Amino acid sequence: MPQLLRTVAAAQSISVPGDVPANVQVHLALVHAAASEGVQLLVFPELSLTGYEPDLLAVRVLGADDAVLAPLRDAARATGMALVVGAPVSPWVAGEKPAIGAWAFYPDGRATLYRKRYLHAGEEAFASAGAEDFQVVPFPGQPTAWAVCADATHPAHARDARQGGAALYACGSVISDGSYARESGQLQSDAADLGLAVLLANHGGPTGGYACAGRSAFWAPGGECVVAAPGTGTCLVIASRDGHDRGEEAGSAAWQGRVIDLPGATGVARQ
Repeated sequence: MPQLLRTVAAAQSISVPGDVPANVQVHLALVHAAASEGVQLLVFPELSLTGYEPDLLAVRVLGADDAVLAPLRDAARATGMALVVGAPVSPWVAGEKPAIGAWAFYPDGRATLYRKRYLHAGEEAFASAGAEDFQVVPFPGQPTAWAVCADATHPAHARDARQGGAALYACGSVISDGSYARESGQLQSDAADLGLAVLLANHGGPTGGYACAGRSAFWAPGGECVVAAPGTGTCLVIASRDGHDRGEEAGSAAWQGRVIDLPGATGVARQ
């Protein structure tokens, strides 16, 4: 990882339901495309490795050392990029239902796990909540807090992360067309009211019965939307800070964005 975190991206991906190996290949295609764009931190949607499939959560629990995830660990090392991927994971308390997690793989070979702190109504039937109010990774120049979908609908989550030192709030989500205005509005408010940079990675196609909106985005501190995908499909939404270190409070003038369409980065379910 270079000294300062300057280029981040949302990977707007489309998941093959329950097919982790196929989805790993989708992830790798996005990782390699992101590496060619100089991305240092790449964030995928909620449950990106399985799709949002509640019935499969308990049988698709993934650990950082699982062989199926080795290509992602290797890619983080090879590209010098931190990767955040969505997966069912072990619960905070042994014996409880699986958690909805975000595995982060780092260029130095480390892995960290964040479990979704706040569940949507109904998710308690198949998932358990995490116990950390926030988790901040101390990337130089841009300390970053992870969020998973419903976390971002609770203003206290972003507020606590900000008070805990976060400058960037990175959220992997499943957001439908009907919920997009409300949930993206909250993320924009977090950027405006808390002085956070905010990155949203949403699914680029249907998952778990939801018609996801796509429209992954980045808001600069102060609330301006710097860049957003225009709709669904597979793409990278990239935001970069300029070369002048203006500190964590740098507003929209310090950020530029672009969208890279990747229509060929799709998975094929195994027969």
